[in-house]
Amino acid sequence: MVDLTTKIIGMEMENPTMLASGIIGTTKADLEAAAKQGCGAVVTKSLSPEPKKGHNPPNLAKVETGYLNAVGYKNPGIDAGLEMLKDWSIKTPLMIAVVGKTAEEFELLAEKTEKSGVKAGAFEVVLSCPHTPGYGLMSGQGTPESTAEITKRVKAKTKLPVIVKLSPSLPGVGELAKAAEEAGADCINMGNSLGPGLAIDIETKKAKLGFGVGGLSGPAIKPIAVRCVADVYKAVKIPIIGTGGITYGKDAIEIMMAGASAVGVGTAIYYRKLEVFRKIADEMAEWLEKHGYSKPSEIVGAYHE
Repeated sequence: MVDLTTKIIGMEMENPTMLASGIIGTTKADLEAAAKQGCGAVVTKSLSPEPKKGHNPPNLAKVETGYLNAVGYKNPGIDAGLEMLKDWSIKTPLMIAVVGKTAEEFELLAEKTEKSGVKAGAFEVVLSCPHTPGYGLMSGQGTPESTAEITKRVKAKTKLPVIVKLSPSLPGVGELAKAAEEAGADCINMGNSLGPGLAIDIETKKAKLGFGVGGLSGPAIKPIAVRCVADVYKAVKIPIIGTGGITYGKDAIEIMMAGASAVGVGTAIYYRKLEVFRKIADEMAEWLEKHGYSKPSEIVGAYHE
C-alpha cells in the first residue's frame, strides 16, 4: 500500500502536489476549491505591497504545446490578501507567495505576513517572473547577489520557512539556489513560466496577449524544468519543489527522480480541470505500487543514483 503523505519544511501534505502560484488563488474560495480537489498544499497568487491591476487582457493565449500568459501580478495587495486569509483553518497547508520590486519591499511583505496572524505554513519569495517590468528577471533579481540579499532580509523578518522561487529562463540555476541556501532559504521552488515568448495572430498581425509577450507554461517546458531541478539538487541540500509542465502522474515521478520532494501544478488545470491534483496523486500511487515503492520520498533524486 502506497502512502503519499509528504513532509516538507515542517508541512505535512496529503500528497506531493501543490497548487502553483498565479494560476488561480486570487480568492480564498479558489484556494479552498483546490484543497477540496486533493491538492497537498496551496500557494496564493503573488501579493505585492500595493494592489495591482495587472496587464491588459487578453492575459492567456493557447499555443501549440502549452500557454503563454502575462497577468502582471494582478492582486489585491498584501494587506487585503492577508485579511482575506486570516481565518484559514482547513488542514491543507497554505503558503503565502509575495513579489516585490526591491529587497526592502520583500522585507516589508515578510514583516506584514509575520504580524498578520495568518496560519501559513511557508512564505514564498518569487524572484522569477519573465515578463513584468520592475519584477523578477526584469528588475535584476535573477543574480546570486540579489537572491542572497532578498533572502537574508526576508529571513530576518519572519519565522516561517522561506521558499525562494527561481526561474528556468536563466543559466546557472544551481548557483542561484546555492546563494539562496547560504542566505538562509529553507526550500527552493524551481520553476516558473519560461520566456518571455511571443504569439502573433496572423489575421490581425497583433500579439495574442494584451501585454505582447508572456511566459510559456505547460508540457513544452517540462524537460527544462526537470533539468533545472536536477541541477539544483546537485547544488543544495535543502528540499526542492519542482514546477513546470507537470500534467500527469508520470511527470511528477520524473521531476521527483530529478530531485524534487514536491511538485507544483498550474497549467495542467486547463487541461484536466481542478480535479488534476487528485488525478496526479492517484496516478503516482499506481506507478509507485507497480514498481515496488511504498512512498514518494523513496524516488527523490533517484536519477542521480
